[in-house]
Amino acid sequence: MPLKILLHGARGRMGRAIAGVAGEMNAVIHATDDAGDNPARHVAGCDVIIDFSSPSATGQLLELAVANAKPVVIGTTGHSAAEKKRLRTLAGKVPCVWAGNFSVGVNLLFALTRRAAAVLGADYDVEVVEMHHRFKQDAPSGTAARLLEIILEERKLTAKALRHGRSGLTGERKSSEVGVHALRGGDVVGEHTVLFAALGERLELTHKAGDRVIFACGALRAAHWVVKQKPGLYDMQDVLGLT
Repeated sequence: MPLKILLHGARGRMGRAIAGVAGEMNAVIHATDDAGDNPARHVAGCDVIIDFSSPSATGQLLELAVANAKPVVIGTTGHSAAEKKRLRTLAGKVPCVWAGNFSVGVNLLFALTRRAAAVLGADYDVEVVEMHHRFKQDAPSGTAARLLEIILEERKLTAKALRHGRSGLTGERKSSEVGVHALRGGDVVGEHTVLFAALGERLELTHKAGDRVIFACGALRAAHWVVKQKPGLYDMQDVLGLT
């Protein structure tokens, strides 16, 4: 039987993308929040809730999911650190996949970056380069931020090691630096490269997104997976068996 989805944030770019590929992934959009419809009216008949809405709506939606014991997939971003900590505690009361990027390829990039950062020592300089369309309003991207978190964790560095671009007479590069570069232009959906450069060789890990449908397919893959799980907080690394 197709998976019945309550799609919250259906009018956004990701919501429309999910609705567009749901049929191909054995899922149906059981109900949405279009026209100001209240999700509480439809939650009982759905198998899972997918949320790509606004940060201010996440708390109420999670309370609804917990009250009805419904699994949740959350792709909404923009929460403050304190707010996210509180909401993640609430999300753990039901099966919940919470991720900032649902691309299968990007999540493999996360795993490969962690492995490379652990294996390659301080003699390998690390730089992260990302490019997005001209309309993107934040930098670095959420995906780049996660790549940087992974690198800092593996190298036991703090955020003070980050160098956002370089200009002027910067002096010799320190081995403890982690460079960050954000490019903006055109209609680029998303490109991320992690470079590990040593004297004599360089390793580059790159992911290029050409269509938002990859994120929609990843979210639906997470929805099919999470309905079979016990209550707890998961991410796409769990969905893909990379943890």
